[in-house]
Amino acid sequence: MDPLLLARWQFGVTTAYHYIFVPLTIGLALIVAIMQSIHFRTKNDMYDRMARFWGKLFVINFALGVVTGIVQEFQFGMNWSEYSRFVGDIFGIPLAIEALMAFFLESTFLGIWLFGRDRLPRAVHLLSIWMVALGSAVSAIWILMANSWMQQPVGYTLVDGRARLSDPVAVFLNERLLVEAPHTILAALTTAGLFVLGISAWHLLRHHQREMFLRSAQIAIVIVAVTSLLTATTGHSQAQHTARTQPMKLAAMEALWDSEQPASFSLFASIDQADGKSTREIKLPYLLSVLAYNNTTSEVEGIHQLEAADVAKYGPGDYVPPVAVVYWSFRAMVGLGMLFILLALVGLLLWWRGRLERRWFLRAAMVALFLPYLANFAGWITTEMGRQPWVVQGLLRTSSAVSPNVGATEVAITLAGFTLIYGVLAVLDFYLLYRFARPVTAPSQGDQDTGLGDVFAY
Repeated sequence: MDPLLLARWQFGVTTAYHYIFVPLTIGLALIVAIMQSIHFRTKNDMYDRMARFWGKLFVINFALGVVTGIVQEFQFGMNWSEYSRFVGDIFGIPLAIEALMAFFLESTFLGIWLFGRDRLPRAVHLLSIWMVALGSAVSAIWILMANSWMQQPVGYTLVDGRARLSDPVAVFLNERLLVEAPHTILAALTTAGLFVLGISAWHLLRHHQREMFLRSAQIAIVIVAVTSLLTATTGHSQAQHTARTQPMKLAAMEALWDSEQPASFSLFASIDQADGKSTREIKLPYLLSVLAYNNTTSEVEGIHQLEAADVAKYGPGDYVPPVAVVYWSFRAMVGLGMLFILLALVGLLLWWRGRLERRWFLRAAMVALFLPYLANFAGWITTEMGRQPWVVQGLLRTSSAVSPNVGATEVAITLAGFTLIYGVLAVLDFYLLYRFARPVTAPSQGDQDTGLGDVFAY
C-alpha cells in the first residue's frame, strides 16, 4: 500500500463527506433569513412557520457539518506535515481567522436565534439570523482564500524552503479568490434553493399545508433561477482565469492533447491517457477559444506542449493530471448546471400560467433535490484533480507534501475508521432531515411540529 495514495484517499473521503453539508448550510441560512424578513415586514404567520420549518433542517445540517469538518484540519498535521511546514505561515492564517471570527460569529448568533425567539425584540431576533447567514458566507470565503492560494500562490517569499507571507493584501485579494468565491457561494444558494423546492414539492404532492409549501416553492424557484444563471456566468469567468493561470488544467478539462488555433470545444471523447490521445470525439468549432478568451481566433495550448514546457521549467516528471477524471467531472458539473437553469425557467413559466402544481414538475423537482450534490462534487473534483501533480501550483508537488514518517498501515486504519464514522453521520443526517421534513398525518399536527425545540427534544 502506498501511504501517499491512502493519505489522498483519506482527505478526499473526509472532504467529500463534509462537502455534503457545507453548500446547504450556506444557502439555507440565507433562505431562512429571507423568509423571516418577509414575516417581519408583513406579520403574516405563514412566513413565521416557514422560517421555523426550514430553520429546523438548517440546524440539523449545520450541526453535522461542524462535526465532519473538525477532522479535516487535524489531517494537515497527521498526514500532510510537509505541506503544513511549507505553507503553514500563509495557509494557517485564513484557517485561524475562519475559526476565530466567522465560525464563532455564525455559531453565537445561531444560539441567539434559536433560544431568543419570544425573548428578544423582533428586530434583534431577525438580525441574529442575518448574522448567521453572514457568518456562513464569510466562513466559506476564508476557506476559499486558503484554497485560492494553493491554486494561485501570491504574496509570498521562499525562505529556507518555506513559503513566508510577504504581502497579506495580495493573499486577501487574490485574483483567484475573486472568481472562485462568487461561483462557490452562488452554487451553494442553488443547492439550497433546489433543496427547498424538492421538499416543498414532496409536501404539495401529498396536499400538506398547501399554502405554505406553495409559497416556499415559489421563493425557491426565484432563487434557483437567479443563482443558477449567475453560477454559470461566474463559472465562465473562473474558466477564463484558469486558462491564464492553470493552462494544463484547462487542457485536461477539454482533453486537448495538442494546441489548436482556433480551439474547438469537446462534447464527447474516449480518452486514452497512456497514448496521449482521444478517439470518437465530437467537437464544436471555435467554442473553446470563446470559452477561454471571448473570441473565435485565440490559440489554446495542448497537453503535450504544456507538458514539455513544465519539464523544461521544473525538471523531469509527469505534469499531466488524470485527464479522463477531470474531463468528465467538468462535463457533469456544466451539464447539471444547465439542467438547473432549465428547471427554474420551466418553473417560472408554470407559475406564470398558474400550473406550478403539475405533478410531473413536482416529481422532477423532487429528483432535482439530489442533483446539486453531484454538481458540487464534480466541481470540486475538477478544481482539485485538475491541479495535480501540484498541491500548491508550481511550488509543491503532492508527492512531496505527505508526512514522511507515517506508514501505510496507520493511514489505512484511520481511513477505514473515518469512512465508517462519516458514513454513519451521513446516514444520520439524511434520516433526521427526513424525520423532520416529512409530511405528518394532519395539517394541525404539522402546524404544531414547526418548533425548533423539536430538534433538540428529539
